[in-house]
Amino acid sequence: MQPSELSEEEDARYWDQNADLWAKQVRKGWDYYREHFNNPAFLRFIGDLRGKTVLDAGCGEGYNTRLLARRGARVTGVDISQKMIDLARQEEEREPLGIRYEAASFSDLSLFDDAWFDTVVSFMALMDGPDFGSASREILRVLRSGGELIFSITHPCFMTRGYGWMEDENGNATKLTVSDYFGDQPYVERWRFKGGPAPKDARPFAVPFFPRTLSEYVNTLIRAGFVLEEIAEPRPSEDACKEHPWLQRWRDHATLFLYVRAVKPAASITSEGQA
Repeated sequence: MQPSELSEEEDARYWDQNADLWAKQVRKGWDYYREHFNNPAFLRFIGDLRGKTVLDAGCGEGYNTRLLARRGARVTGVDISQKMIDLARQEEEREPLGIRYEAASFSDLSLFDDAWFDTVVSFMALMDGPDFGSASREILRVLRSGGELIFSITHPCFMTRGYGWMEDENGNATKLTVSDYFGDQPYVERWRFKGGPAPKDARPFAVPFFPRTLSEYVNTLIRAGFVLEEIAEPRPSEDACKEHPWLQRWRDHATLFLYVRAVKPAASITSEGQA
């Protein structure tokens, strides 16, 4: 991808502007896709992190960071938005879970020494930063030998700038249309949580998005030194669709998310002989 027209500083400003409303709505459970589909599936994909030293890259206001801590991980969260980090720290003061929060880009983790973490996890954040190459290299650096990077993103093959649904007369999705897959110009998406108030009652979030192809994600990880271990494309279960009919289109026609697990092999180690 060519150098972005949206800098990290601009990216941070958007997330600072979103922070208060985002935290309020997430903590009310209004992010229905997170609550009822993405988090349950991704947490199964992550597996057991008890006792591990974990970095949550792009932690936002700490909602998922706290889930990892409650599952027994020793967690540090970083986010480019100082306001998000302030909100996360306030929640840590209210309910201490032993989480450290730092305002930092996941493309520059110079706060941390080499081989600092057992695992790096990122919930739906790596597609929202302008420099995936630097992020991949920095994450590799702070991982110990054999450590894993586990992340979720919107699926780059389907969630393009030109995606949309065709529906029948009853409003049921019949086809997903996709265009502009190779478009690489960053843009700002405007949307609301599905569980939030009616559109007339709520302002949309403005979220910078940095489109990449599937091959760009994969090849960037490989060039950084990672070995791909597993990918997953979660599909809602029949029971989940019965309980939440709005999920049915993502069972019938396409997948909304992509999960990736990559490992730092011993061959990539240069400065952690003591580990």
